[in-house]
Amino acid sequence: MKKNRTTHAMSGVFIIVFSLLFLLLAGRFMYIQATGEVAGVSLEQWAKEKRTTSYPLSSERGKIFDKNGMTLAYDMPVYRLYAIISEEYSKGMEEPLHVVDPAATAKALAPILDVDEKDILTPIENGLKNNKFQVEFGKIGKNLSQNKRDEILALNLPGIYFEEDSLRNYPNGTFATHIIGFAREMDVEKEGEVTKEIAGVTGIEREMNDILKGEDGYISYQRDRYNKKLLDADEIVKKPKDGHDVYLTIDQKIQTLLEDVLTDVQEEYNPERITAIVMNPKTGEILAMGNRPSYNPNNPANVENWYNDAISSPFEPGSTMKIFTWASAIEAGVYNGNEGFMSGEYQVNEKIVPIRDHNQGRGWGVISYDEGFTRSSNVAAARLVWEKMGTDTFHEYLQAFDLDKETGIDLPGEIQGQILYNWPREKLTTAFGQGSTLTPIQQMKAATAIANDGKMMQPYVIQKIVDPSTGKVIEEKEPTVVKEPISPETAKEVLQLMDSAVNGKHATGKNYQLEGYTVGGKTGTAQIPDPNGNGYLTGRNNYVFSFLGVAPVEDPELMMYVAVKQPELGDKPSSEPAAKIFKTVMGNSLRYLNIEPDMEEEKNVELVTVPDLKGQNPSEAKQRLSDLGLNPVVIGDGNKIIAASVDAGEEVLSQKRVFLVTDNPKMPNIIGWSVRDVVQLADLMELKMEVLGGGYAISQSIEAGTALKKNDYLGVEFAEPNIGNKETNDEAENNVDHESG
Repeated sequence: MKKNRTTHAMSGVFIIVFSLLFLLLAGRFMYIQATGEVAGVSLEQWAKEKRTTSYPLSSERGKIFDKNGMTLAYDMPVYRLYAIISEEYSKGMEEPLHVVDPAATAKALAPILDVDEKDILTPIENGLKNNKFQVEFGKIGKNLSQNKRDEILALNLPGIYFEEDSLRNYPNGTFATHIIGFAREMDVEKEGEVTKEIAGVTGIEREMNDILKGEDGYISYQRDRYNKKLLDADEIVKKPKDGHDVYLTIDQKIQTLLEDVLTDVQEEYNPERITAIVMNPKTGEILAMGNRPSYNPNNPANVENWYNDAISSPFEPGSTMKIFTWASAIEAGVYNGNEGFMSGEYQVNEKIVPIRDHNQGRGWGVISYDEGFTRSSNVAAARLVWEKMGTDTFHEYLQAFDLDKETGIDLPGEIQGQILYNWPREKLTTAFGQGSTLTPIQQMKAATAIANDGKMMQPYVIQKIVDPSTGKVIEEKEPTVVKEPISPETAKEVLQLMDSAVNGKHATGKNYQLEGYTVGGKTGTAQIPDPNGNGYLTGRNNYVFSFLGVAPVEDPELMMYVAVKQPELGDKPSSEPAAKIFKTVMGNSLRYLNIEPDMEEEKNVELVTVPDLKGQNPSEAKQRLSDLGLNPVVIGDGNKIIAASVDAGEEVLSQKRVFLVTDNPKMPNIIGWSVRDVVQLADLMELKMEVLGGGYAISQSIEAGTALKKNDYLGVEFAEPNIGNKETNDEAENNVDHESG
């Protein structure tokens, strides 16, 4: 009886427990059915999320253009290869959608991807062993071109698919690299999640990253287990927003001239560093800027020099500093160019080491201060500061020229130089560019005041920002006058001195003369501090040879700075590397910009109105222009004129070369033509032209008489005539133990 009572009691307990459990579970199911939630999670929402797939819609990074609309950087579509290997993907389909024959697939893909078959086969086999749905192929399957993708698609291989990516491309390769910079895919953290994004690393790509980068969109829809879109897919699309385009002040043709000659000089003289800048001194626009060493932004590996030396590498400038020393003395009203002084050596007092001229302190006897500039006398510069202006006044002018601060150019990484002005000797040596340091862009900014009637311009490289979807200009820069440190009269007088420093009897810069254009400028031969702290390096090659010049002198349209550090000169003049860069770029750029030469022999010229010649017989049209005193060149042997290089009704100077294009255009003989005329011909005929050298044409890649068509390649080699003005007083030829030249 006791056992039965215990059994009945336990049975009752179990019944009660199971009843409670049943009621609890039933209640839970009823709650879930009523509310559709589990643990606070909506089952409907959970199921929807499980059924929903989402794909990003990539935005396009903004393009970078030169001032004329030539593309310098853009997003190039590339493709990532992957393979679906799961048979599940092909269920219910008539044709297989997965890789059916791994070996055959690998054999077909390997030659196109230029890899071994095992590089394709191994990932597929490993994926099959691990029951993976799909596999990728690492580096060999990434960044495939559209042509390579199309070649693979033509094989109709089941299970082989592509996903589109973008790769930042720089079509000109090593071209204004330290300005444009480069962008690459980087890990970026957003709202606690790390995603990959193309971001600027250097240059404009970095400076304008927020402007260039776009805003990605996405597309989402509901799908089945095989990733097929449902009929009622609840699709949501957020369109991507592309980044804005950036237009630079860089001129692609001038920059190309610069890049080519920098490479030539680098190969010929093997210098430690080269820096060059071309600027419009009236506006502050940078038309070209380059450094060596440089690198190709499409493959920025093993980069020797990340820094843009033009804006971030201060060094002792040498005698280009004398431009500002003389300008300060003239503006201060203490300068008399005809006044004489004893050159050679100058000692302020017994405590200060003497200042010596660059010819080992021999000097040239008593000379004028004007001649002191022409000969690049250190003694003249020191006397102007110590005796004429006073060191405090000179320091005020250094500050007026902004030589003590950054220029504020719109590029990342600018580092200002340092004006050493604590001790008397530092104040003296600053006058001729020793001790104190400056960057090339600081000198260029200050020199705009000399070339622009006393107005100092803000240097800049960004021209405008444009919305690519609407074409609307979001922001556009205008030339900005920063200061007016000197008067127009002082600027003109300094330009005359710079003219004498290139063209005068005792000029140190004769090697920088141009055929057809007057050049004003100042050479510099800067000593290099010994890295071991033992004063300065010695030896003929251990200097920074530089030149700051403008042309034409009377009304400067272009200004250029060149600095070449430690070239291997051999038996050539020390100015030769920098002069080659300056003359090639400056001469060709002046002609390319159609700036009239100001040194042509005087001719009986007059203004001539060009008649309308379209549709006329070529012989008759040529005769009409000849009768007007023009120099007509008929392009081809067609029956009528279809275009001319000068518009009807335009007034031009007599003896000007005018091109008349016939309806059967052929290449003329251009040997002896100037760069300007050849460039004009190439633009008129829409030829792709490459300029080699400077001066006048000595060879052409298209033979005379060859039929011409749009986009034909024309390579022309030019050479300067021997103008008989080799440097006779190169300030660095005798610089054993000089302060600065």
